[in-house]
Amino acid sequence: MSAVAVELEGPRSRGVRNSRSFLLLLLLCLPALVPLFVVLTAVFTPEVEIWSHLARYVLPVVTTNTLVLVVGVSVGAALLGTSLAWLTSTCEFPGRRIFEWALLLPLAMPGYVLAFIAVGFLDFTGPLQTWLRGAFGSSSWFPSIRSTGGVILVLTFSLYPYVYLLARGAFLTQGRRAQEAARTLGMTPMRALWRVVLPMARPWIVAGTALVAMETLADFGTVAVFNYDTFTTAIYRAWFGMFSVNAALELAAVLLVFVFIAFALERRSRANLRFATARDLSRQAVRIELRGVRAVVASLCAALVLGLGFVLPVLQLVVWAFARAASDLDARYFEFILHSVLLAGSAAIIITGASLLVAYLERQYGSTPVRALVRISTMGYAVPGTVLAVGILVPIIGLNNVLQHGLSTWLGDAAPSLLLQGTLATVLLAYFARFLAVGFNPIESGLSRITATIDEAAITLGAAGTALLRRVHVPLLRTSLMTAAILVFVDVMKEMPITLIARPFGWDTLAVRVFEMTSEGEWERAALPALAIVLVGLIPAAMLTRRGEHVA
Repeated sequence: MSAVAVELEGPRSRGVRNSRSFLLLLLLCLPALVPLFVVLTAVFTPEVEIWSHLARYVLPVVTTNTLVLVVGVSVGAALLGTSLAWLTSTCEFPGRRIFEWALLLPLAMPGYVLAFIAVGFLDFTGPLQTWLRGAFGSSSWFPSIRSTGGVILVLTFSLYPYVYLLARGAFLTQGRRAQEAARTLGMTPMRALWRVVLPMARPWIVAGTALVAMETLADFGTVAVFNYDTFTTAIYRAWFGMFSVNAALELAAVLLVFVFIAFALERRSRANLRFATARDLSRQAVRIELRGVRAVVASLCAALVLGLGFVLPVLQLVVWAFARAASDLDARYFEFILHSVLLAGSAAIIITGASLLVAYLERQYGSTPVRALVRISTMGYAVPGTVLAVGILVPIIGLNNVLQHGLSTWLGDAAPSLLLQGTLATVLLAYFARFLAVGFNPIESGLSRITATIDEAAITLGAAGTALLRRVHVPLLRTSLMTAAILVFVDVMKEMPITLIARPFGWDTLAVRVFEMTSEGEWERAALPALAIVLVGLIPAAMLTRRGEHVA
């Protein structure tokens, strides 16, 4: 009887343990699920008056502008990133070894930083048009940077590395060998590119373009600099200008539909990816050697993109920063840096720890509901910061009102005033929802390289449950954990809309300082905090550069 009882108790105890693990996972994922749920409820509970106002005066403009921007930037980034990836991976020309990694450096330049540099330098009152008027008497023929084309151009230069990185990986692993095979069959290099190489690399190119589309949908700082109305700026104005929570929620719900479409496209394209061993293939393949005019044109094109996307903007930042450092560099900047580092460091620790637990629980109890919960929870990176900020603040404000009413009923006039929505905890919750995927992906990738036999051996030696995680997985995941923490830290340093909307009063960061100065047209005064953000942003760019060197 006892043996039978033990056999019956085993599955029951495992079921209880699995239920507890699922509840823990649900608790960890809750901050990422709540804002999505809150925003989606606005779709099913629209307010007629607000919706009619939005449909008549707001949605036509912001929908058109957003679609034009997404299509323009996606096409531009796909063309630029794919052409540069093919050039640096399959051709030999002067400077190739430098350009193949340096073309990733624009990742360190946030779009809103590149935007205010472009406006400050190329606008009517900027140094370029001022010089043109002095030299030629007029600059009226010069195209206006404050235009739809200007926004598309800036975001294209800022986001093309997403396509470049994925497309280059495809060309290195498969493209060069396929091109050689096509040439042995009598095809010219260009015919082989169009008939063989590009069709094979299409899933990678589509995946990179989908990432660009999601980043464009999520952008707030760049369009704010250009005063270009999109969903993100409309949500911000509805919250802070109209003081309408419902209007912000309903705009966020519409934007979320576009985000889901881009996210589904990205996931579908990624499902078609197939990988080969990059090193062996790239060693055997022979690059196309460009000579004469073609070599010069290739070098000039790569240099032009790198110069416009990174080198010249950084030089302009340095010039402006030195011009204003004497008057602006005071104790306030140490507060901006301290606030930025404190938020980014706290978010990195919290999100990396939570990501480790989420990835471990998914590995240990990888049922279909668990995997679905994890995938939904890590969608936050595809959702604009304005949407997540509103989705987090609405339930916190509701909770604050309920608690305030209870305290007022209980204590009367002696009740303290609560302001839960104006705390750092709210900001960190929004960061958690936005960047959980950033911390989760490197850790999940690291766990996938730890074989099941290692777990089985550790369990037979007595390391199970949390002991297995602490004594086996964490030591093997040091590199992945460090990568996750660094990526979260850098992304939080650059994050603008969440910090701007959810921060406590007076808690300014470097990104908020950039927004305030660019809103007033003070381009030079925005250079100092922007330069600090760019320097921090070089960390992940350097990590990707090292990875690219190993592949090449």
